[in-house]
Amino acid sequence: MAKVAFIGLGVMGFPMAGHIAGKGHEVTVYNRTHGKAEKWVDKYGGSHAPTPAEAAEGAEFVFSCVGNDEDLRSVTLGTGGAFGAMAPGAIFIDNTTASAEVARELGEAAEKGHFGFLDAPVSGGQAGAENGQLTVMVGGDEKVFEKARPVIDCYAKMIGLMGPVGAGQLTKMVNQICIAGLVEGLSEGINFAQKAGLDVEKVIGVISKGAAQSWQMENRWKTMVDDHYDHGFAVDWMRKDLSICLGEAQNNGALLPVTALVDQFYAEVQAMGGKRWDTSSLMRRLQRF
Repeated sequence: MAKVAFIGLGVMGFPMAGHIAGKGHEVTVYNRTHGKAEKWVDKYGGSHAPTPAEAAEGAEFVFSCVGNDEDLRSVTLGTGGAFGAMAPGAIFIDNTTASAEVARELGEAAEKGHFGFLDAPVSGGQAGAENGQLTVMVGGDEKVFEKARPVIDCYAKMIGLMGPVGAGQLTKMVNQICIAGLVEGLSEGINFAQKAGLDVEKVIGVISKGAAQSWQMENRWKTMVDDHYDHGFAVDWMRKDLSICLGEAQNNGALLPVTALVDQFYAEVQAMGGKRWDTSSLMRRLQRF
């Protein structure tokens, strides 16, 4: 059993840290809102610390799951940041969906500090975090990855080493690009079926057994038909992720016309008051017409 720190107890980090504690590891948590850290300790045991540095002190593995690049820099390199307390040979595993640029920046800082760094964004949403069934896309050194893998496995159903530091974030960008197109396609298909007077349940029952099948179809069609979006992955977070994708595409020359268009559709959903709606709320946008 390892001594572990976990930084960031949002809708993803809270249960992820819980799964690590549930496997018997000694976990110290940090959250910007101390009340949430106290709530976590009440539920899972362990302890909480007042700063990321104090959480990371003496830990073999330090995890983070925060909002964006600047949040990540703050908890690692900022005042009271975890990197100032990392022991030589320890490993920092970042589960934030962030840019490949910040991952490489932190990887270089970790190398100078003589500890390991893995960028390890996740997919599977809140339900995947709560059920310990996340897909984890990792960038980093293979030896560091193999050392950290048993602890990452506490909350994962699939873990893949995708390449050097930054490759995990790039893979997560591919994931979000694919999801954006799928959700828009599903929204248009269901809306078309409704306009055509078809029984949507029967339609999905047939096409979900063919080439149109996807996770989004299986898990979101019913709530979309019911106009229910108070769950899942928020539009605000999807726009943050798509902004990262579009920024990286400018650097590498990839063309993302559909992604850019769907990003603007999500901007319309935000303007409708849907900042915290599930990403499948693209359907609600179509129903205005």
